[in-house]
Amino acid sequence: METMKIGIVGCAGRMGRMLLGAVQAAEGCDIAGGTEAPGAAAVGRDIGELIGLGPLGLAVGDDPLELFAAADAVIDFTVPAATVAHAELAAQARVAHVIGTTGLDAAQEKAVERAALHTAVVKAANMSLGVNLLLALVERVAATLGDDYDIEILEMHHRHKVDAPSGTALALGGAAAAGRGVALDAVAQKVRDGVTGERKRGDIGFATLRGGDVAGEHAVIFAGEGERLELAHKASSREVFARGAVRAALWTRGREPGLYSMRDVLGLA
Repeated sequence: METMKIGIVGCAGRMGRMLLGAVQAAEGCDIAGGTEAPGAAAVGRDIGELIGLGPLGLAVGDDPLELFAAADAVIDFTVPAATVAHAELAAQARVAHVIGTTGLDAAQEKAVERAALHTAVVKAANMSLGVNLLLALVERVAATLGDDYDIEILEMHHRHKVDAPSGTALALGGAAAAGRGVALDAVAQKVRDGVTGERKRGDIGFATLRGGDVAGEHAVIFAGEGERLELAHKASSREVFARGAVRAALWTRGREPGLYSMRDVLGLA
């Protein structure tokens, strides 16, 4: 089978460098290239030197259009506005788009859905195997226990994370809501401050912690009368997300256009 060419947008950041390394280490794929914003210090640098491998003969570019033209799939852990622009390029070039960006608003989500009419898009709040197994478990437990058990979702990330609650926390809340057969927006309680009154039955609460270099920790707490069940996942390195994203990119080979998730990639759907 022909080697798959995978590109990375935002390739010089911490996650971008890990993604480049994961592509380089994986079988069946090569680095197609990488981009950064125009004027970024990394533009023009050799990608191999950027990740400590020595020269690869590929320079960091600043034009995503050129990258999409050269790639079979592009992995995107950037910011919502950039991801929407990249989704349009992916649709035009019929190049698979793997999206790990979180914090998209409703209009941006719709733009990604439109792009998926023309190419394979894998979008997930979290690319790790463990988290996607946790999502499936949370949905099943929520369906089994019902609203006699209060659900609280606790997450912690490094000090540099800009959105809250995390995309993974919201995905876990969505899984719990799906298990109960309700819409998350109708029951989510994301902020508590001051005199809030008693907890409303059926609410799904969120608590956010930020600090240090925490790669990602999530816990879903089912609190009932006389007992408490906790399901948790802790990532000690962002490498788990990078390996999952590369796995998703390889999975898109030969796929029909559509919006897929990591549950599809892992056979959990």
